[in-house]
Amino acid sequence: MSGDIIAPEGEANVSPNPLLFCRYLCCLFCCPPFPSSIVSKLAFMPPESSYTISENNRLHLLEGRAEWPHDPEYLASNVEITRRRNKISCVYLCPVPNAYFTLLFSHGNAVDIGQMTSFYWGLGQRLGCNVFGYDYSGYGCSSGRPSEKNLYADITAAFETLKTKFGVPADRVILYGQSIGTVPSVDLASREEVAALILHSPLMSGMRVAFPGTQRTWCCDAFPSIEKVPRVKCPTLVIHGTDDEVIDFSHGVSIYERCPASVEPLWVSGAGHNDVELHAAYLERLRNFIDSEARRSKDDVGVRV
Repeated sequence: MSGDIIAPEGEANVSPNPLLFCRYLCCLFCCPPFPSSIVSKLAFMPPESSYTISENNRLHLLEGRAEWPHDPEYLASNVEITRRRNKISCVYLCPVPNAYFTLLFSHGNAVDIGQMTSFYWGLGQRLGCNVFGYDYSGYGCSSGRPSEKNLYADITAAFETLKTKFGVPADRVILYGQSIGTVPSVDLASREEVAALILHSPLMSGMRVAFPGTQRTWCCDAFPSIEKVPRVKCPTLVIHGTDDEVIDFSHGVSIYERCPASVEPLWVSGAGHNDVELHAAYLERLRNFIDSEARRSKDDVGVRV
């Protein structure tokens, strides 16, 4: 479950007016505020919150918006302040109390952690991991508004909370990013030492999604993961559907090729953007990665050229 949406349905095949297109390009490259506005509209689509946070920081799911068939006590929640002064909502799920690894999960662009809790729990059970999720600024009960800078501040705050308040050391944290969530995951992995990195339907950069023919990273480009991934040193698994209709399969291939610590990727034949996890190969490859490759020292990971 990702619920990921990059552009409104039905607009992808509309042929742009040449004059409007040229005007758009001029604004894109000459007016710095404009790209960020476009990026926010395309990349962030926060749903109506599926939960509330009580005064004692307890997370309560709203009936009809999120499902949680387990004991509410299993939902350990927290509210943290980012370096950009936003409050972000976090949830820590322990389906495997003595698990060695914890997944720090950065979700897609059209869901919140309330909607993801059941998925987190099931994934953790099947992989033998605990899962820490958080909402981006402007999502769920997190304050502020979604933006690229806030993405990076949000995951940093979540990472620090996982280490300091829940006692999970960095070498037992596996970053898992899905779609837009791969952006903060790559950023954090490029500057912090963690156990491993999982990139599920990653994008090279914002411009390359909006304009598929883009061959370089422009100064105003948003989400330039393709420029950061060469600095990632931990074992990295890239997962992508070959028929992804939102973020083209070529993005996953390029991220895989540019990452020096990448391991054998998972290309899911026939899968689109929101159904990769429904294929049997998904869990099988994740189990193998976590049980063997993620436990390697970073010195054991072969450097790709």
